[in-house]
Parts: sequence; structure tokens; C-alpha cells
Amino acid sequence: MSEIRITIDGRECIGQSGETVLTIAKRNGIDIPTLCFDERVKIYGACGVCLVEGEGMPKLMRSCATEARDGAVYHTDTERVKRARRIAFELLMSDHEGDCLGPCKLNCPAGTDCQAYLKQIAQGNDTEAVKIIKDHLPLPASIGRVCPHPCEKACRRQYVDEPISIAFLKYFAADNDLFSGNKFMPEIAPETGKKIGIIGGGPGGLTAAYFLRKKGHEVTVYDQMPYFGGMLRYGIPEYRLPKDGILQKEIDSIAEMGVKFVPNYKIGRDESLEDFRARHDATVVAIGAWTSSAMRCPGEDLKGVFGGIHFLREVIEGGRPAIGKRVAIVGGGNTAMDACRTAVRLGAEKVYVIYRRTEAEMPAEKIEIAEAREEGVEFKFLCNPAQIVGENGRVKEVKLQIMQLGEPDASGRRSPVPVEGAFETLQVDSVIAAIGQYVDAAGFEAIEKNRRGVIAADEHTFRTNLPDVFAVGDATNKGADIAIAAIGEAGKAADVIDSFLRGAEVPYVKPFVSERKPEDIDFTVWESYPRAQMPARPGEERRCDFAEVNKGFDEETARREAARCLECGCHDYKDCLLIRYAQREQVLDVKRLAGEKHPNYTEERLVVIERNQGKCVTCNLCVRVCDEEVGIGLLGLVGRGFTTVIKPEFNTPGATDVCRTCLKCAQACPTGALRILFDQNGVRIPVSAKKRA
Repeated sequence: MSEIRITIDGRECIGQSGETVLTIAKRNGIDIPTLCFDERVKIYGACGVCLVEGEGMPKLMRSCATEARDGAVYHTDTERVKRARRIAFELLMSDHEGDCLGPCKLNCPAGTDCQAYLKQIAQGNDTEAVKIIKDHLPLPASIGRVCPHPCEKACRRQYVDEPISIAFLKYFAADNDLFSGNKFMPEIAPETGKKIGIIGGGPGGLTAAYFLRKKGHEVTVYDQMPYFGGMLRYGIPEYRLPKDGILQKEIDSIAEMGVKFVPNYKIGRDESLEDFRARHDATVVAIGAWTSSAMRCPGEDLKGVFGGIHFLREVIEGGRPAIGKRVAIVGGGNTAMDACRTAVRLGAEKVYVIYRRTEAEMPAEKIEIAEAREEGVEFKFLCNPAQIVGENGRVKEVKLQIMQLGEPDASGRRSPVPVEGAFETLQVDSVIAAIGQYVDAAGFEAIEKNRRGVIAADEHTFRTNLPDVFAVGDATNKGADIAIAAIGEAGKAADVIDSFLRGAEVPYVKPFVSERKPEDIDFTVWESYPRAQMPARPGEERRCDFAEVNKGFDEETARREAARCLECGCHDYKDCLLIRYAQREQVLDVKRLAGEKHPNYTEERLVVIERNQGKCVTCNLCVRVCDEEVGIGLLGLVGRGFTTVIKPEFNTPGATDVCRTCLKCAQACPTGALRILFDQNGVRIPVSAKKRA
């Protein structure tokens, strides 16, 4: 063999005559995608994704099977190569039948890996669970108590019995870690010397601070209030989220990382935005939406009419608004539930919730509605305030327009329409409007707003019209949303801001993943176990104070509940070459190639290895490793053409005894189609309990 020199993507690479382009590329640190190549076995060229283009050569070549020519120039990233490679991955992914990630994680705005931390909770590893959670969410004890858990709405366990209690398990583990005396603290990267100013200390601002500090930047959070937490502190009642006992402890943990906090600070009053920017290398605006929306009905300027956010904030700050004995709350969301239950605790004897649709359309959490009823709240559905009537300048009664449901609106809910001439009157002392909130952007005039008056921020870079100013949370784009949405934005923005500070802004792009449809899954193979119910204080007791309503899971209940997880996401996602390269090649949608798929079934005939035929891409690597490397040949191709599958065949007694100690086929698999079921000690690795056919 003689030395040869080739050029790959502008880099001179040295190889030996007879070597392939792929082999030389790998030795020189150039990553050409491949699924079927392994140095231990003969070249196969099955996957077709290792394409390169050679100068002066008419056709694209498979680098794994192309012998390099001395002096040749090859390219791995031309438009022609990218297009062909992307089509190859789209074809592979269109036939791939598996879930890269659990639907719970995909439905969480922050992308928390619910499946991974539930497994740790089930095994009693709470601190490890918190470590996983804090990869995406720095306030798990707080958010676990208040989040409306979109993860649970996507939980596939609901097709067996009921969704897993993911949010409550989050705060179970977080509480155990927080009060353990040895709580998890993230590792801080080396100092970068870059200064970041975050305006707003709510969930979005705190999250941005956490992740940017982890990356080694100097971070200071400024807030107009005396205490930090934003709406978590000033918009959610104490009975749902204890402020000193839980929220402040989680904020203290962020301070222990080296994040600085400056309270009672307001842009436009204490400093101009221009001067603030001059002191920082990057600015994050996370000011939230602190102003209650108006009802736009006559009489709302009377004394005794309160905005929902303002009412809750006053109570949380220690005030006692003069609401009287009869109170009407207008709205159907969780803020309305917080307001009505707070009114009960302030001593109101009659509390109404007025909502213009039916209970079925109500956006508030069902448990919140149920607990409000237990505390004596009365619901008035299909009603809407037409006029608030006063006497001597103060609320006396509210006139309600009776409504009926018409056609669905843009949200999919049926629109309420007035019933002509139908009204009802309630005698009340006060009215609390909990119908929404908007942004007060005074002091931020230099930042462009959209037509709704909220900050316009690019959805991929989170950048405003000012090049060094980024914005996240309720103050941006779509306006007020749930806390976990602000946290999700802030986490993504932190990555973009970090890349910006390092000189190469990398926008956030939602990664492509493979997802199965629930209707394609046989859920009858799982045993049914009821969902754990959160123990709570009785209504008659809790309506008299602001002590926390929920008592929390005991350890046995939490471990058992976490073990209900079906483990929908792929066990091999982090190491899967198929999805890694599909995402790198920017595969976005394979629906246009949808059609007949390979047979999809799971079996364990290899005893210590589970085979998932739906995830197999027929790269044949397992067959070749078993045959050429191990010398046993237990696996083979069965069938012809598109329907070809890989199956085990046992021609000699005790053949599977080799599998117990070998496992090389599973280790070589590039897609997670083969899963090792036992550890080195012969103990079965825990997976979700199934009822096998």
C-alpha cells in the first residue's frame, strides 16, 4: 500500500491506496453519515446515505464503497449531495415505525424528559430525576404544583386507563431533593467574561438566568417588585404555591449559582433601556403581562370592580381588598379559579363564577373547578356581564346576558351568542374580571411591538429589532400563556444568546422526530392500574385559610405511580444514528412519502435482546456482525423486495446461550431496533410492566 492524498471539503487528507473515501474521512475527523458501515465487517452499501460528489465525476458515489483516488477532490455538502441524502433519509424515516421521544416530552413546552425522570423516580433516585428535569426546567417544585401539565394530556397511558400524574411526581422528587441537605446543583462552565442583564424575574427571566449562568456568563436579574418570581409569586395564591417554603428556596438555588438579583428596579424610572444595554453584552426582556384586561361593559369603573391579576397581587402582598360578602368572578380560566377561591378565603359568603360558555368549554383545570365547588363556589354558565349596576358609586348588582352556543370559533370552541331579551340579575358587592391580561411596555418604546401591543420577537432567535436585545414569555408575540411556555422559550433563547455572545448566532430549529399514532398501537398488552389520587385537605377546612391544599404523595404511592409509565420514547434516542443524521440533514416532513410500511412487531427470541421490527431499516449490520464478527449467524434476511425482514433462526441447540454474553448485534444497531434486556449480572433491566400475549 502506498500513501495517497485527497481533498475532502477543502481539507487535505492522507490515506493509503485501496482505502475508501469514508475510511479516510473518518480518520481525519470528517463525519460523513452512514448507518450500515462498520470496520469489523465487509462493505455492504445498503443505507445509501454516505453520498459524496467528486470533482470531474458525473455520478454521486457511496463513500463507503468508493476507493479513494490519489489527488481526487470530494465534497460532502454540495446542494446535489444534500438533496439526495435528504431524500434517502426521508425514505428511511417514512418506513421507520417508532417514537423517538415520548409524547409527554413532545407536548411539554419546555421539552422536559418526563419518561426519563419518571423512571428515576420509580427506582427511588429523586436527585437524579431532578438533574434530568433541570436540563430544561430550573423550578420543578414550583412548576410541579401549578402547571396545567400539557404533558399529561398527551400521555399514552390514558389509552390503557388514566394519564400518569406527571406534574405531581415532578414536585414530589423536587421537594425531596430540595430538602435533602444535599440538593442537586448544576455545574457551571468556565467564565466567559460576558455580562447579561435580564429585565423581569418571573419564570421566563429566572429560566434564562439559570441556563445562561450555567454556560459561564455573568448574569444579573432586575425586577420592579421587591421579591422575585413574577406571576409565580404575585399571581398564584399561597394555597397552591407556598412562596417562602418552595418558590423562594428554588430562587435561592439560582442565586447560589452566582446569579445576581436587583429588586425594585424599573426601566424608564431608574434607567433608560439605552443605558441598560450599554452596561451589558446582551439584554433579555421578560417583563410579563401584568395588566388585567377590561370587560368592556358599562359600570366597570365603579368601586368594587377589580382586575383578576391586580386582585390576586394585592392579596398576596398582604392586602385585604374590600370585596364584601357577595362576589362575582368573570372568566373561565385558572386565574378565575384562583380569584374565586381566594375570595372564599377572604370571607365572602356567596361567590359566583360567571362564564359565557358551558363547563365543557371551560379552559380551567377540572381539578380546580371541582375543588372550587367543594369550597362553596357557585358556577353560572352561559352568562356574560351586560352591565354592572352601582349605587352611590359602588357595585350593587350585575346584569347578565343569557347566552347560547353557536358555531365553533378559531380555537375550536363553539362561540357564545346572546339570547335576545334574556337576562338575569345577581346582587353582588364586587366583581372581579379574570378574562385576560396584557403587557405594559412603558420604558421599552425603542422595541418594536406587533399589532396587539406586545413585543415582536423572532420565533427562532428571540431577537427584537434591537440586535443585542432578546425577549421571551408573556410580553412577546402571542401574549400571556402558561408559565411552562415562558420557561420553554427562555431555555431555547439561552442557547441562541450563548451562540450570539460567542460570535455565531445559531437560531432554534425544532428537531424532526419519528412519532407513532396512538391508533396504530395495541394498548391491550398492558395491565390496567388506576392513577394515584393526590390527597388534599377537605373543602370545609381549606376554605378558611391559605395553607397549601395538596398534601403530596407518600413514597410508596409516588414510586408506584411513576412505574405506570409505558416508556413510549426510544431507549436509544441519544445514540441513534438514524435520527441524529436525519436531524442534521434537516429532514422536516416525511408525510409526502407515506405508504405501506415494513411489518412491525416486537419479540424476544434472542432471549436477552428485544427486537423491534418497526424500527429496523434493514441495514443488515446485525446480520453481518453475527455472521462475520461472531461467526454464529443466528440472524438472516427473510423475504424478498420491500417486505424483506431480519429474523433469528436457531439451527443448533443452545445457540442463544451465545447471545447472553455477546450482545454485539445490539451494540452495532444504528436505530434502537435491538434492545438489551439484561445487565452484566444477568438481571433484567426494568421496563414498563406488560401483559405479554
